[in-house]
Amino acid sequence: MTKPFVIVYDFDGTLAPGNMQEYDFIPALGVDVPSFWQQAGELAKQQEADQILAYMQLMVHEAQYKRVQIRKADFEKFGAKIRFFEGVEDWFERINAYGKARGIEVQHFIVSSGLREMIAGTPIAKYFTKIYASGFMYDHHDVAIWPALAVNYTTKTQYLFRISKGSLEVYDNSKINKYVPPEERPVPFTNMVFIGDGETDIPSMRLLKDYGGHSIAVYNPQTHQACHVNHLLDEGRVNLVAPANYRQDSNIDQCIKILINRMSNKG
Repeated sequence: MTKPFVIVYDFDGTLAPGNMQEYDFIPALGVDVPSFWQQAGELAKQQEADQILAYMQLMVHEAQYKRVQIRKADFEKFGAKIRFFEGVEDWFERINAYGKARGIEVQHFIVSSGLREMIAGTPIAKYFTKIYASGFMYDHHDVAIWPALAVNYTTKTQYLFRISKGSLEVYDNSKINKYVPPEERPVPFTNMVFIGDGETDIPSMRLLKDYGGHSIAVYNPQTHQACHVNHLLDEGRVNLVAPANYRQDSNIDQCIKILINRMSNKG
């Protein structure tokens, strides 16, 4: 049986412009976006903390101070307001159908420093086999009280190994550190593609490319030019640089279909 073809996506700047917190959550706090991220950066520096944990703690603190509700359902409502790059909303069904017609099962995963709760509230959440992203713990009223998971830089690579080895639950470490020969893995790295846009994606991009998979660096065609990420191509960290456009016959669309065709031809 042919093993799945897996596409792993970052979220912010990859599937949607900007950071997901900037659409409705930060405005609900009554602060401007640059000020929020500046405060998060200063907090991380003062406390010698991970920047992801710092922004998550600041979200909880500011929400409590400004009386903004932060139940899991509230985060999902904020996520429902996220806007996507062109072609994203029909991308998954289109690519799944293309793969199916060639005998290939396509699976989609998220590996993001953003919030899993917000991603879960988007209309595309149903297409992902698993969403790996930063998330909160909740009290008995379902109110966010503490970070449960922070996904950042090299920690992103952990989830590529989880996908490859079939150890999908973040709390289960029984398989993740065991050696599994590539040919015995449910999804070898050669069957995987990573699509991302930022510095936090570089370790994952390089990992897949070095192990026979493929990596694509995208940029917002409305705010950046290719030179924004061209250095990743020059440095051998990615296979392709493309605008974040997922419409039919776009660069990304053509690239993914070529990879599916190759896999189908191998039988």
